[in-house]
Amino acid sequence: MSHSHHHHHHHGDKQLSWAVAINIVLTIAQIVGGALAGSMALVADALHNLSDAGAIVIAIIARRIARKPASSTMSFGYKRAEIIGALINSSTLIVVGAYLIYEAITQFLEPKTVDGWIVVYIAAIALVIDAVTAWLTYKAGAKTNLNLKAAFVHNLSDAFASLVVIVSGSLIILYQWYLVDLIATIVISIYVIYHGIGFAKQSIVILMQGTSAEIDVDAVHQALLTLKNVKAVHHLHVWQLDDNTLHLEANIELTDQDLNLVKAMLKEEFAISHSTIETLLNEQSFDACYLPNTQK
Repeated sequence: MSHSHHHHHHHGDKQLSWAVAINIVLTIAQIVGGALAGSMALVADALHNLSDAGAIVIAIIARRIARKPASSTMSFGYKRAEIIGALINSSTLIVVGAYLIYEAITQFLEPKTVDGWIVVYIAAIALVIDAVTAWLTYKAGAKTNLNLKAAFVHNLSDAFASLVVIVSGSLIILYQWYLVDLIATIVISIYVIYHGIGFAKQSIVILMQGTSAEIDVDAVHQALLTLKNVKAVHHLHVWQLDDNTLHLEANIELTDQDLNLVKAMLKEEFAISHSTIETLLNEQSFDACYLPNTQK
């Protein structure tokens, strides 16, 4: 089992490495094409692609760190490395987006003619490459992993950006609407910033020991109180170690010593399989039952 799991990880890393290589080649092509064509939208797309490659590199590094086993000093292991990776990725999305808007406005003030054909050719190649990269990142595990999801959205938004650039290039060829290039740049940038903020918020909630948006702590509290052996619940905390693992800590007053009911309900109804529960029985902490025998 562990071997196939390891193999899956290795395979995922390989797919991601291919995605990085393709993106770097594409970035160079787009920067050269953008300079030749005088298109800011192409350069915008190129920078976005470069941040894509960066996003995937961060995803690979974070994945490797996250696989390191727990130690006495890092008792929870290194899983949060991926969340830090996702935060770095989302921050770069925001910065790249802001820079592109700044560039688009600067160019609007000093308009240039744009060679529509170069724009369309290169953006079409970019669209294919972005789609392939997005597929590789998705296959590597973007569904279940916030860090890879951020990299996947980098890629997906790039494919979307390339589409926008193709449309703007076509309008330039047909109608000489050079303004479209700048509008395209701003549309791409806003889209990028929007996603960046979303991922940054998610990452920060996890790093701040916050509760996932999918979990209602009040509902957990109510569900615990409906159990027949639970009298009261104090100090209830629900938090995430990474984007997949929920933890719960609570102080619960019980009428008997059976914690199985509590644990089973948490797992079935809320998918919380890691729970640390301090129990109080008839107002007395269980600790009182376990005092060491100090009598000689």
